[in-house]
Amino acid sequence: MSISESALKNHEKLFLNRKSKLMETDPELIEVFNNFAFDEVLGYGNLEPRTRLMIILASTIASQALSEYKVMLGGALNIGVTPVEVKEIVYQAVPYVGIAKVYDFIHATNEILEAKGIKLPLEGQSTTSPETRFEKGLAVQKAIFGERIDKMYQESLANQIHIQKYLSANCFGDYLTRTGLDFKTRELLTFSMLLSLGGCEPQLKGHIQGNLNLGNNKEILLSVVTQLLPYVGYPRALNAIRCLNEVVPE
Repeated sequence: MSISESALKNHEKLFLNRKSKLMETDPELIEVFNNFAFDEVLGYGNLEPRTRLMIILASTIASQALSEYKVMLGGALNIGVTPVEVKEIVYQAVPYVGIAKVYDFIHATNEILEAKGIKLPLEGQSTTSPETRFEKGLAVQKAIFGERIDKMYQESLANQIHIQKYLSANCFGDYLTRTGLDFKTRELLTFSMLLSLGGCEPQLKGHIQGNLNLGNNKEILLSVVTQLLPYVGYPRALNAIRCLNEVVPE
């Protein structure tokens, strides 16, 4: 096998002597993949390693890639992603991916954290109550998306306004107001989940603008797409780039 020195070094930083069974059964595939994902792709952009691992975790949840998630969670913890940050990634997936798809990831996360001697439950990160969740969630929406939120409420049909209220109180009020991750990181996670889900291009464009509003520029978003490419494949990566170019033309 001819895995590059850089790929071997970058892999070792994450996985600390972990040997994949695929090295024995599928050596040619591992050579190609590791050289691409752990060397060539890492040469693009300047995402901080912790951020890179967090977006990969978010992406694997959205992609329903449980086995890969467990492998990458080990790597994330090895390079300093905290248990609180991991939990917040998983929790944030619930409103975007759905509890039915996140359920197994919650249990897998708990098993891995407990195996490392981390006592659960972790310290709570909620900042809202049933009385304040709508108001605080709406404030976060407006802080990220601006006047667009007022327009969404104004243009909503009467029999659908409850969905807008759910977005404010539940998606943003219950989840996005939590501590443990800042808003810029949370928007990158949402971008990662939406591009990995596929079929969410209208929402993806909206969150591209949300990222821009928070200071995550096109270069950063291209870096996210590039780092996720080995995990989501070319069609979804190219769809994300098309959406990005539509929102932020060259």
